Amino acid sequence: MPELPEVETTLRGIRPHLEGRRIERLLVREPRLRQPVAADTAERIAGTHILGLERRSKYLLLGLEHGSLLIHLGMSGSLRILDPATPPRRHDHIDLVCTDGPCLRMHDPRRFGLFLWTPQTPLEARATHPLLRHLGPEPLTPEFDGDHLHRIGHTRRIAVKSLIMDASVVVGVGNIYANESLFLAGIHPTCPSNRISLARYRRLAETIRAVLEAAIDQGGTTLRDFLRDDGQPGYFAQSLRVYGRGGQPCRDCATPLRELRIAQRSSVYCPRCQR
Repeated sequence: MPELPEVETTLRGIRPHLEGRRIERLLVREPRLRQPVAADTAERIAGTHILGLERRSKYLLLGLEHGSLLIHLGMSGSLRILDPATPPRRHDHIDLVCTDGPCLRMHDPRRFGLFLWTPQTPLEARATHPLLRHLGPEPLTPEFDGDHLHRIGHTRRIAVKSLIMDASVVVGVGNIYANESLFLAGIHPTCPSNRISLARYRRLAETIRAVLEAAIDQGGTTLRDFLRDDGQPGYFAQSLRVYGRGGQPCRDCATPLRELRIAQRSSVYCPRCQR
């Protein structure tokens, strides 16, 4: 699944090609996504300008003159900037064509993505849209820090890995990045959230931010279904310290890494470095 760094990479790739452009038409080849693309979407957005593009968690928001488009890439989706005349491939479901400009093409083999129009502005959608209003702070903003994690973590008794993967606590910390952040912070993934000190939570918040920023800088993590906006795979996977390396020696202490499952997700950790 494309995670926050992949979505941010996509946003930065498509923004220069779309911002300020006028939408000529919307071509929907397959409306049956996770939620069906409304039949009147093309009529609502034709002729309007794209005022800005932003990200909230793993959602892209295209602010229009009237309302917004809310896009999610689901499990396997991707977006490309193409010449509108480029023949569609299988699973190329949606084309957003700009006047005298490019086409934004949505590719989604599993059809778990979203392409929704809302009458709300991006600011209004962030506060009140059902898909966005319950989300926690962005991990790369000042609203997210160790004090925030400590305050919420000490009201619960759950594995700390589950805490930081809860989108109502902080958005965008997917499984790969949770594994990496906990390793760098020296915290065992099963450690109860209410038994972690403020100092350790502050360290964890710092590592979460650093891991996500590094992944964004390097173009995201290579996953089977994800390619960057330029068609090349991300390569942050080359920097992974623990994820996908169960049984291999820890790069810091050479102790064999162990693997367990927390909330049905693979968790790899070093029994010596993480306490």
